Amino acid sequence: MYITVTAQKLGGDYSQSSADFVEYLEKENQGLEQEHMEHFFNQYGEEIPVHEVVKEIDANTTKLKKKEPKFYSITVNPSKYELRQLQNNTKDLKQYTRELMKDYAASFNREINGRTVTVDDIKYFAKIEHQRTFKGTDKQVRENQPFATKILQFKNEVRKIEQGQMDGNSKKLKSKIAKLETQAPHQQNGKRIVQVMQKEGNQSHIHIIVSRKDMTNSVSLSPGSKYKASDVMMNGKKVKRGFNRDAFFEKAEKTFDSTFGYKRNYAESYRSKKDFIKNPKIYFTTLLGLPTSERAIAFKILGKAGVPLHSISTNKVQLALKTIRYLKRGVDIAIKSGSIGI
Repeated sequence: MYITVTAQKLGGDYSQSSADFVEYLEKENQGLEQEHMEHFFNQYGEEIPVHEVVKEIDANTTKLKKKEPKFYSITVNPSKYELRQLQNNTKDLKQYTRELMKDYAASFNREINGRTVTVDDIKYFAKIEHQRTFKGTDKQVRENQPFATKILQFKNEVRKIEQGQMDGNSKKLKSKIAKLETQAPHQQNGKRIVQVMQKEGNQSHIHIIVSRKDMTNSVSLSPGSKYKASDVMMNGKKVKRGFNRDAFFEKAEKTFDSTFGYKRNYAESYRSKKDFIKNPKIYFTTLLGLPTSERAIAFKILGKAGVPLHSISTNKVQLALKTIRYLKRGVDIAIKSGSIGI
């Protein structure tokens, strides 16, 4: 599970409307018949019109300053292993979203009228998407880039030759282009992977747009708070503040597992991510200490993410710090690119 929580920030300023973001989330519906479209939904509603989403989010901004985000975006990316556990991607991910938003509400260290925050205080709209495209930051695109650069150079030369702007053998250059296309290290269905190419396989994921203000438009609920959980004195009164992202991510994972009966491996757990960040030696020692069958699955997960597992000693006692540092770079890259769902 790979979850991001992002403030509504566009460039160096904050847009005063959610219209552009909501329109962006409609991209997969373009050209589809009504029965094949994925619509917005929330905790209790289905097939919510786009204009209603924009209206509800934009109107829920009382007392927010121009430089403050009006909404946050939550993106939930289940791993391919988690997606295999689902029976119906759309139905199951909607069910999970509604449970997830209960976890989101519970992660606020806030009170509304003397009670803790619940999902009924959260104004949000969600959408299931089933497609993803390669980005410029993806490993496949980055490692194919030298080939892309050379191909573009040759194509420009071919164009100039055919337009009489330079001398050369365009047929020979076209042959070189064809060869480079096949030599690029990352291919999909026989074609060189490039930016914006649609990814194959099950790519279902969730987009959630959640208002900064609560349902009554009177209380600010910011998941971007720098405070996890604390109490402060304001105007002579003790006030709770903060949002615990650690708690949210941990609950999100446990909720998925309990909802769909998923048996999570250590290598794809939120706990392993924290171990990796705080103490890589504990991370790799724990990996090597897993029961044989679980360790095999963990190595498979990490291997598919591009981590150089051949360097791992089978004896956890002899695990060298040099090896840990080497593997740490591989795992770090995999986590940042979202290759490992933790």
